[in-house]
Amino acid sequence: MGALDGRVVLVTGAGRGIGREHALLLASEGAKLVVNDLGGSIDGTGADAGPAEETAQDIRDMGGEAVSNNDSVTDWEGSQRMINAAVEAFGDLHVLVNNAGILRDRVVVNMTEGEWDAVIDVHMKGHFCPTRWAAAYWREQAKAGREVDAAIVNTASGAMLGNLGQFNYSGAKAGIASMTLVAAGELRRYGVRVNCLAPIARTRLTLQTPGLEDVVKAPDDPSKFDLYDPANISPLVAYLSTEGCPFTGGVFHVGGNEVGLYGGWSLDDDKIIATDGRWEVADLQDKAPRLLEGTGKLASVTTSIGDTFKNFGRREATK
Repeated sequence: MGALDGRVVLVTGAGRGIGREHALLLASEGAKLVVNDLGGSIDGTGADAGPAEETAQDIRDMGGEAVSNNDSVTDWEGSQRMINAAVEAFGDLHVLVNNAGILRDRVVVNMTEGEWDAVIDVHMKGHFCPTRWAAAYWREQAKAGREVDAAIVNTASGAMLGNLGQFNYSGAKAGIASMTLVAAGELRRYGVRVNCLAPIARTRLTLQTPGLEDVVKAPDDPSKFDLYDPANISPLVAYLSTEGCPFTGGVFHVGGNEVGLYGGWSLDDDKIIATDGRWEVADLQDKAPRLLEGTGKLASVTTSIGDTFKNFGRREATK
């Protein structure tokens, strides 16, 4: 018996990388899969039906059930077809894993409108479109009196905290984390949980991120635990996809041997200054700089995801 026996799961961007690992593990736990992937390059250009079908065939070869789908996550009608593909093939849909993504890195002073639009489109609209149609399906099920126990797992990144050279990508990933919180609140009434990952792994995208090429490489000794293996992410996806999982509205740090829950933006009392009535500009000039104490030159953001990658995976196992 697998943890996901009978669950029908749609995974976007499942032809390669983390998405493929998700699909393979979910299938090994008994889920029936719709494997979606447009098959484009890391910058979102091109299309190839091969990767999605290869993953689906690998699942069938291991005795599982899977169909492939090549619609774009940014296509309104195509996203509805993904949902319909699950229902047509397996009679239902229980889990949506929004995973598809691209990169077009550039510092903001050099970024083009096209580079901005492409990344925002694939990540944010690419989460919105499948989520909208899945949510509509589950709402109709709930209204018809059927008990719904469904889940959405979104994909953000540690870059949501701010990563230099990724103005578009960091913005999109922070947006996905916020979208997760809204969807969790809105869809709870229909029996739908919504959570989000901020994964750390070796993928086509992280291998293109400046400064991470050497950090995420596989260990020279194959007997050593590979902290950056994308397969390390998938058990959390499977857990969040199980019936009765208690989490919703969570944004999870996950990678290597670690799983953590982000606390979100925080506002500490020692980072608030107050005055009598309305502030005067001169008073702010005098007193506001104390809010920077202990923060360095930037007020509240992480300047590089590189430190996050370099410093994780070294905690002792939880007892």
